[in-house]
Amino acid sequence: MPYTASRYLTEGRRVGLRHFTHDDAAEFTARARESKDLHHPWLFPPDTPAAYAAYAQRLIEDPAKAGFLVCEKEADGALAGFVNINNIVEGGFLCGALGYGAFAHAAGRGLMREALDLVVRYAFGPMRLHRLEINVQPGNAASIALARACGFRKEGFSPKMLYIDGAWRDHERWALTSEMVTGKS
Repeated sequence: MPYTASRYLTEGRRVGLRHFTHDDAAEFTARARESKDLHHPWLFPPDTPAAYAAYAQRLIEDPAKAGFLVCEKEADGALAGFVNINNIVEGGFLCGALGYGAFAHAAGRGLMREALDLVVRYAFGPMRLHRLEINVQPGNAASIALARACGFRKEGFSPKMLYIDGAWRDHERWALTSEMVTGKS
């Protein structure tokens, strides 16, 4: 059987990760519109072509960001969600802040757990980061459960940390370091 290169940066049993492209606008925005009830009031992914173009452009061009589309392998690469690493700082910090969301048709199926594990390995491997952080609103039980399931530890509470949906929102801070994953110090 001839070797065929994967279309994914990294892949697990059920999902593969790849970077955002401008060609993903139609599928991404359709999935975002279908998922409004799931995402509200925590998350507002772009749901129009213009909003997606600006969002994807930042993820593609800004070296302080890395965007990953979560693709369902059994569904011919259909988008199941996304994981972004924002605010990447190099030098002595080597850290990034994670943001993520499942699309409604994929929620509750374990696909995002697999995807977040893949992003963690990719961030601590090829990206050579040392620390990843997740800031999540205290009422977002699904996001907190995902962070906890992937080994993130709760480090604190930040009152009125981010401006979301018209108000400053409190957030819990969760973090994971490469040593926590590899067991090496």
